[in-house]
Amino acid sequence: MSLAVATWNINSVRLRSGLVQRFLEETRPDVLCLQETKCPDDQFPATDFKKLGYGHIAVSGQKGYHGVAILSRLPFISQDIRVFADKTDCRHISVTFGAEARAAKGITVHNFYVPAGGDVPDPEANEKFAHKLQFLDDMRAWGASDQPASGKAILVGDLNVAPLENDVWSHKQMLDVVSHTPIECEKLAAAIQSADWVDAIRTLKPEPERVFTWWSYRAADWEASNRGRRLDHVWVSRELAPGLAAIDIHRAARGWERPSDHVPVTVRFK
Repeated sequence: MSLAVATWNINSVRLRSGLVQRFLEETRPDVLCLQETKCPDDQFPATDFKKLGYGHIAVSGQKGYHGVAILSRLPFISQDIRVFADKTDCRHISVTFGAEARAAKGITVHNFYVPAGGDVPDPEANEKFAHKLQFLDDMRAWGASDQPASGKAILVGDLNVAPLENDVWSHKQMLDVVSHTPIECEKLAAAIQSADWVDAIRTLKPEPERVFTWWSYRAADWEASNRGRRLDHVWVSRELAPGLAAIDIHRAARGWERPSDHVPVTVRFK
């Protein structure tokens, strides 16, 4: 049996519910994790997705900002929400699948939305950047203490860091730009190492291949300039890593009408 888990920063789930429905209809992942839903729980458009077969939904949202959700065709037996960097701002949710989920039995899926960090890469001058660094530190501490990757686990989401040279359009020009500064890259690497996660995207698409999942709205022609970054990630536990079969970067979605600036990423397991 196979399993497909997708992640997508949708940048307002109510505004782009139609795009989510299109993606679900065209690709049929077993699980879709959304970030930046910008939607209170009681206003989440669950009916739109349930009619497509995604009847198991976990949400953590608030009005106008942040927010995460998990849509699943498979039933889960529990869900959890964790607080990072001392703020209850809807940036994490996880679900664990039971026996009825068949191929996903025993797997926990974590969905993260790491703070963007503002524009100034100085924690003393920019409290948003300081918050981001603390969030990454807390992810490392959580990985070391709870060992979330010790069993069957998948971590996905918009982690807002492009850690490797070929995760950005120009390594040299991006070194002092938030999302690719050395301190952010070091802290993200520490979060991976603390729990012994495997970077699924770079396992299946190793450097020097360029991999982008985000293109700025500011570009007059995002496709022609191709100044992208890999901000969206998929990490898997060592136990699941041998089953990695494919990573799909759904680049075409960036060209859909009124798109998110991120595109969906799907990991497929044998």
